[in-house]
Parts: sequence; C-alpha cells; structure tokens
Amino acid sequence: MGFEKIANPALTVTADRKIKLVEAPVLQPGPGEVLVHVKATGVCGSDIHFWKDGGIGPLEVKGDCILGHEAAGVVVECGEGVANFAIGDRVALEPGVPCGECFLCRDGRYNLCEDVNFIGVYPYNGSLQRLKKHPAKWIHRIPDNMTFSQGALLEPLSVVIHGLEEAGLTLGRGALVCGAGPIGLIALAAARASGAHPLVITDLAPGRLEFAKSLVPHCQTYLVEKHLSAEENAERIRAMFGTRSSVDGHPDFESEYLAPNSVIECTGFESSVCTAAFSARRGGIVTVIGVGKSTMDNLPFMHLSLAEIQLKFINRYHDTWPRAINLLSGGILNLDKLVTHTFPLEKAVDGLTLASDVSKGSIKVHIIDEQEINP
Repeated sequence: MGFEKIANPALTVTADRKIKLVEAPVLQPGPGEVLVHVKATGVCGSDIHFWKDGGIGPLEVKGDCILGHEAAGVVVECGEGVANFAIGDRVALEPGVPCGECFLCRDGRYNLCEDVNFIGVYPYNGSLQRLKKHPAKWIHRIPDNMTFSQGALLEPLSVVIHGLEEAGLTLGRGALVCGAGPIGLIALAAARASGAHPLVITDLAPGRLEFAKSLVPHCQTYLVEKHLSAEENAERIRAMFGTRSSVDGHPDFESEYLAPNSVIECTGFESSVCTAAFSARRGGIVTVIGVGKSTMDNLPFMHLSLAEIQLKFINRYHDTWPRAINLLSGGILNLDKLVTHTFPLEKAVDGLTLASDVSKGSIKVHIIDEQEINP
C-alpha cells in the first residue's frame, strides 16, 4: 500500500550502550499480521536497563535493537488471513509472542514460554518506531473512550494485575506496596480499587511519596531510612498498621493480626525485598514484581520459613489485556496522572534521557506520534 516510502524513525539501542534515532525499514505484514501506526509508547524501566546496563539478567543487548513494548496505535494494513481486524481499528499491542506449542502455552501460562518473542528485547525490534508489524493474535482493540496514551498504559497495568492476583489481596485487609515508581503507583491504585485497606507505600524519594499521596489520598507513606536495617524499617512500617512488638514490656502477639497480609514489592532491590519480608504478617504473602540482580545473598530465609510467609515472583502476565481495558475504559482506574512527560517520536532520545534521570521528577514518559499516515 505504499508504506515503505513513509519515514519510519526508530529509537535503537546498541550493544555498546548507546541510543540513537535511525531510519528503520517498514516491514510488510505477512499472513496473520497487521501493520500498526504506533501512536503512543511508554518508556519502561527495562528500556533504561537495556541502554545503561546492556541488559537485564540473561536478557543481553548483543546488537542493535529498537526499544519499546508499551504501545497503542491504529491498524493501517492487514496481512493475508486477518479477518478480525480492519484498517482504522484502534489497538494496543501485547508485546510477548509465545511459541503456542509448548506445555506452558497449552496450559495458558504463555508468559513462561521459553521461546517467546518479546518486542523491544534483543533481537526483537520494539514499538518505538512509527510503523510496526505485529501478529493480529496479539493485538487488542481499544474502545473509543480510551486515548492512545491510556492504551500504552495497559502493559504496565497488566503486570500489576498479574502481581495482585498472586498477592492475595482481601477486602478490608491491609496491604503494603514497596516502591513508588510507575509499577508501584499502579499497584497502589489497583490495591485501593480492590478494596485493600489500610494501604502503605514506601520509597526512598520524598517526591515520589508525595505523588503517591496525590494519586491515592487514603494511603499512608513511609520514607525508607537508609541508615536503618531492613528489620528496623519493617518495624516502623508495621507500626503504621497498628502492630506493636510489646506493650508495657510484654510481647504483643495479638497486634500481629494487623500487620499487612499482602506485600507487593515493586523495586527488585534486595534491601527492599528484605524489608518486605520482615513487614509481612505471619502466614502472609510477599509478591515480588520488581526485577533486580541475578542473585540475592541476604534474604531472611529462616524468618520466612518460621513465619510461613510465602515469597512469590511473577514474570510479565497472561490473559490480562481484556481486564486492563475494562478497568480503564470503565473508569475503575484512572492512571492518566502517571504520564508526566510526553515527547514526539523525533525526540525519543530526549524522552529516554529524561526518564533515565530520577532527579528530573518524571513518573511515566510517553513517546507519541501525531503524524498522519497517508499511503
């Protein structure tokens, strides 16, 4: 349809830890694929890791790769055999394309597929480009009352949905969120919408905690004290839920009931995971959403064991997009405030640079493309 002649700027990361805007070829959609004009892509912390650190654990950047996986846009061309989408459909991209054949895919747990092609992770080019082809099976139509920016928030919201499913949230029971970055803030808002109360969120940055309070006024905030141990910080956090270690010199075992049964750890830092473990109620659940270093050496194993605290981990998500769309389009969650900065596609390097500097105060940076596509 002539799209190969349209300029296709793309933000690329290199193996030597540089980012650059390049002109990428427009790939024609094959059978079962669609071509999407990407209107909005959110910058994820993983994009920063791929740039600054050259990878995340085993996911290494070994060559040039277009970044981006939190995306929404408009279908501009359909490949052979695509019957459930049409040109002009507004869609969000689910970025992971699993093999569909392994036992995990057959079991519906396709997020654990070892042969997944996840866009924006080397060597699979991502959505920080104008025109991106993608399998029609892994795009989702978004309603007219959703903006493209909201569509680009469906991916991090999906991470949180999967995490909260594992966290055991209960109406009227307290929950702790560790980390007030984008994922932590979405988890806070979703926990509130789920009926968890009281809610406490922690962070090292006062500004992030102020933002959390503005997003969910009913929450309490705790500024992590760097000079305190994980156990000492946890004792102060537990006190915010009403838990006391002793009364008049005698152990207060009954107040243990008030400690948070659900702890959602959203940083991936070892010290925060340890604080989460010490904060949880005996018999409670700590769910780690954040990604961190490959090995952690100081987890409080015996504390977790003796208190029968479940330490859980998640990897991305499965079957979350329809629910995420319902949450945003139905007004159950309003996450618009999280998008603090937007940049045009042509200035994507500036957008990623800003997002990489926490001192600049950004929460979620979106790269948008307002150009009209006329094949």
